[in-house]
Amino acid sequence: MAFDYSPIFLSLKVAFAAVFIVVLLGIPVAGHMARRNFSGKDIVESLITLPLVLPPSVVGFLLLWLFGKNGPLGQLLDSLFGVSVVFNLAGAVIAAVVVSFPLMYQSSKAAMENVDRTLENAARTLGTGEFKVFMTITLPLSWPGIVSGIILAFARSLGEFGATLMIAGNIPGKTQTMSIAIYMANEAGDFNTALILVTIMTLFSFSVVFWLNRWSKKQQKGMQQDEVGEKYA
Repeated sequence: MAFDYSPIFLSLKVAFAAVFIVVLLGIPVAGHMARRNFSGKDIVESLITLPLVLPPSVVGFLLLWLFGKNGPLGQLLDSLFGVSVVFNLAGAVIAAVVVSFPLMYQSSKAAMENVDRTLENAARTLGTGEFKVFMTITLPLSWPGIVSGIILAFARSLGEFGATLMIAGNIPGKTQTMSIAIYMANEAGDFNTALILVTIMTLFSFSVVFWLNRWSKKQQKGMQQDEVGEKYA
């Protein structure tokens, strides 16, 4: 029997879609949380990072409750657009977004908090608006942390299992991602297929982490050289 490559392509499709959404949402949220203090901020941050500590099955159950046929968001989507995200690729993307968003948020927020505020304040005194300050100063100086968040979010989305299985199910060719395919192949005693998928997933994840570590070290070395150059200039 020919090897089924569809779980690999589905996983990549889900991961790319999830990262696109996470970047669009994560950067502005991280920027707001890094620069603003408000009542209930700790509660909001706890909710944002909660998927990191909750078991995937719990995250999946909550998503199924929200987006299910009788769930509040599920009923809203059905009444407005006549669509359902349960047991289709959209559900897999939502699960990947929820579990990967905290990684993007934390990495981006930490990078933005380390930006020298005197540079931002100097721009403000020259009449620069907040949006332009963010786009021309905060964002470029936070770029290493943002890239790290993107890579980690992509890897997390690619390997998502529990929440995806709960809300998207296991439909070969439609919602069966690599992680689910590995589980199902192992349950069916198809160890060769499971081993191939495990090898692909492991090599890819190792490559991502290895590249990220090397890239981070180069960025740190470059910053240290710049600091030394400025010191003796």
